[in-house]
Amino acid sequence: MEESLKLEKRQLLRNNEYYTMQNIFDDLYKQSCNNKRFKYLMQYITSKNNILLAYRNIKKNNGSTTVGTDNLNISYFQEMQLDKFIELIQNKLANYIPKSVRRVEIPKYQGSIETRPLGIPCIEDRIIQQCIKQVLEPICEAKFHKHSYGFRPNRSTDHAIARSMSLMNQAKLHYVVDLDIKGFFDNVNHSKLKKQMWSLGIQDKNLISIIGKILKSKIQEVGIPSKGTPQGGIISPLLSNIVLNELDWWISSQWETFDTKHKYSKAEHRYHAQKKTNLKEIWFVRYADDFKIFCRNPKTAQKIYNATRLWLKERLGLDISPNKSKITNLRRNYTEFLGLKLTLRPKKGKYVCQSRMCDKAKKNTIIKLKEQVKKIQKSGNSKEVSKLNSIILGSHNYYNSATHISLDFSKINFLVTKTLEIRLKQWISDKPRFSETYKRLYGNYNGKIRTIHDITIFPIYGCKTKPPKNFSQDICNYTKLGREKIHKNLRGYKHLIDYLLRTANENNTAEFHDNRISLIAGQQGKCYITGMDLEIGYMECHHKKQKCDGGTDEYTNLVWICGKAHKLIHCTKLETINKYLGLLSLDEQGLKRVNSLRKLVGNSVI
Repeated sequence: MEESLKLEKRQLLRNNEYYTMQNIFDDLYKQSCNNKRFKYLMQYITSKNNILLAYRNIKKNNGSTTVGTDNLNISYFQEMQLDKFIELIQNKLANYIPKSVRRVEIPKYQGSIETRPLGIPCIEDRIIQQCIKQVLEPICEAKFHKHSYGFRPNRSTDHAIARSMSLMNQAKLHYVVDLDIKGFFDNVNHSKLKKQMWSLGIQDKNLISIIGKILKSKIQEVGIPSKGTPQGGIISPLLSNIVLNELDWWISSQWETFDTKHKYSKAEHRYHAQKKTNLKEIWFVRYADDFKIFCRNPKTAQKIYNATRLWLKERLGLDISPNKSKITNLRRNYTEFLGLKLTLRPKKGKYVCQSRMCDKAKKNTIIKLKEQVKKIQKSGNSKEVSKLNSIILGSHNYYNSATHISLDFSKINFLVTKTLEIRLKQWISDKPRFSETYKRLYGNYNGKIRTIHDITIFPIYGCKTKPPKNFSQDICNYTKLGREKIHKNLRGYKHLIDYLLRTANENNTAEFHDNRISLIAGQQGKCYITGMDLEIGYMECHHKKQKCDGGTDEYTNLVWICGKAHKLIHCTKLETINKYLGLLSLDEQGLKRVNSLRKLVGNSVI
């Protein structure tokens, strides 16, 4: 899972490069760092390449097949001609009126049985929100605080947990303030949000107007909201971070970024100087609306609790939940954060952080696993067994940063296995059918084997602690150095991608235009048949099943080949066939691939 996340990060950056938007994003980031005011952002948002990039990013998203209130998904655009697609989005942005938002209920967090409302915009509106997000994100990233981890590029819950553990272990901050904002996403003030965007330098009035319309999109069965950010919208997490960014910097200004009269050359000199003043040492960690303020003593904790509560009310118009907000002495009690509960315990003369799954997360994981066992009993197919494995693996990956996670999953294993043995007794076999994933992740476990429908169940107890790593602040999508830490820049075939972008045939579909770029990267710029580097002017994007025979522009129906190989696939005269066979000098695999493609177009094998 971790490797797939790395690949996803690299893919997003490659997408930016394919559509020549990376330099624009880098420039926006750099200018934002220099406090530039942006008054003409719509020119970037409505540009052809930004719209195509938005389409690509949306298409790769799992939610692209989800329909809105108009019952349309990404497939609506796949057969649309490229120029018509671009024109459609540009015209809609010119006089933007969002469609209504579909309302659904989803789990509050991974493994939860409690739900929260989610608003799903129509696919056109999602593409427009993605267009806006792509341009706003580099501007906002330059302004966001480094200890905000939720819904930001390259950051994760693991980083937030790692930062919290570091403050407890290394900084020895043993008191934590928890302030639960009452219905944060439902109570964001629209006028205040737009003013905050203006303060960040986003001063394009047309764009601010469009965002105002997005915020007031009619919600199915609810009506037009007067406040709140629509959860489920692509741009909503970014807008939420803009709202709370002001809180981040206010807390930070009390200690971490306090404006001292003397400018210190080293952080430790500054720290020791501040310790001699009446300033209160506080540090925060935030993930979306879930945040913690770490303090050195209870007196400081009480002061910052009261000050932050008042600040939220006066500045953002937000209330806290008194029942869920508290001050915790970590040497005596647990504090819950992102599904884990953290505390401090004495070890070798000092206090160290110990963490486990919180009780609610443990309960919901048990329920979720048992529900999946019931689905297997009801359906009796291997697909549901595979889903059980994915739930187990997903739970392990999410909670494995806890120091005592093996104890939690041992208990979960005991309770879930009883249900599994009773309900699926007739299908359980002790004969192993280890997948490559099983061997790689659980090959060292020697517990009882349970195989159902030829799929061996992952051991529920098989979760080891994987200490989380702090976020490296050098990582950034919008600087050259930051990107080098994420992936190696495309080499060898980038010129082919640039060429394809410059020479798009607008009579082709948006689907074909996008997939041929994905494919040339997937083939690493090499011919499918010969394995040789493709050359501009001598390469063809071939439909395996011809469009006249019902073939589509789907990725799987396309292949990049050199011009000579393309002629060999379509030619029927023996003399011509021998000519191109001689020119290509194919090996056994190359000839096999030619014949497979010749059969698909209705020609005889060679």
